[in-house]
Amino acid sequence: MTIDADIALVGGGGAASLILASLTPGPRVAVVDPVHKRGQDRTWAFWGTPGTFLDPLLSASWNAVDVVTPASHRTLDLQPLRYAMLRSAPLYDLADQNPSAVRVTAPAHTLADDGNRVLVSAPDGTPLVRASWVLDSRPRPPARPGRVNWLQHFRGWWLESDTPVFEPGRAVLMDFRTPQPARGVSFGYVLPVSDRFALVEYTEFSPSTLTGEAYDTALRGYAATLGLDLTALRVREVEDGVIPMTDGVFETRPSPRVIRIGTAGGATRPSTGFTFTAMVRQASRIAAEVAAGRPPLPGPAYPARHLWMDAVQLRALDRGLVDGVAFFERLFERNPPDRVLRFLDGATSPAEELALMSSTPLLPMTRAAFGDAAARFRRGV
Repeated sequence: MTIDADIALVGGGGAASLILASLTPGPRVAVVDPVHKRGQDRTWAFWGTPGTFLDPLLSASWNAVDVVTPASHRTLDLQPLRYAMLRSAPLYDLADQNPSAVRVTAPAHTLADDGNRVLVSAPDGTPLVRASWVLDSRPRPPARPGRVNWLQHFRGWWLESDTPVFEPGRAVLMDFRTPQPARGVSFGYVLPVSDRFALVEYTEFSPSTLTGEAYDTALRGYAATLGLDLTALRVREVEDGVIPMTDGVFETRPSPRVIRIGTAGGATRPSTGFTFTAMVRQASRIAAEVAAGRPPLPGPAYPARHLWMDAVQLRALDRGLVDGVAFFERLFERNPPDRVLRFLDGATSPAEELALMSSTPLLPMTRAAFGDAAARFRRGV
């Protein structure tokens, strides 16, 4: 039997769950996903202003974080912002409380948009849902490939100890004392939930992923740098992830009534791979539009000028024009922390962005900007 709905969410992960949690009861919503997402399958870390609907769901938050390089150790006061950790289980649970939503536990394949309704069908052609609008969060490559195609890829260990070993009031945002790849930049970070339980993670920005053993070797090395005795700690959970970092263009509206959200809808910041805050903005905007009786359009994830700056930064890193560690160290050294973090979330003014650009290595970044312009011209021709 085909379900009729006002909105169909194709994919039931973080982007869809944020929308379900943000929508007020009323619109008929169908969630189409072969798996009903539950439990702890991922962790999101993000910064923002306290006082949102996510606050009761947080595992931890910090008003200050550390940025560490081989030459310096800087503690950043984030106020009025804060750095926060959200694990997936409470968000999935909140999404399940939407009384207007039904779950269709099946894979979606085709989205047939006739201009008035969209028919969502299974791979075998079975009709699943007929909806006025479809919000599709399934991963897909850019519609136009990027000139630079990197990845944010990582592995994290949830470490547990019988005795206090972590400082719950101190989070490490970026620790660049990890061995740096030949092409790219790496860092570790630490997000403590208590003095005995923390997420310790190794992350790379680079063109390709590593083997599982290489991630584990990097994590063992980073744990040693932190002075952690792994023989006295238990690895309770392992988290892996790969997120695109590309100046490619994502097709956010492939047909009149199909809108892509999450990474597929451009929510991933090209220069860093950060995604969560943009997904929250998308969900809030969609909920506001639906409440006002308008189409559920999320709007652009980031200003166009930010995407241009991201393309220039990616080119500078990819061509080896700047040292990645020195680049990020200089950004935090020469700017207020909240300005850097708001920029990474796409929430700064043009005046603030000029100040940020002036704090980067001007000659290499100018070369990257001209190179990007030339590449755009060649592609246009």
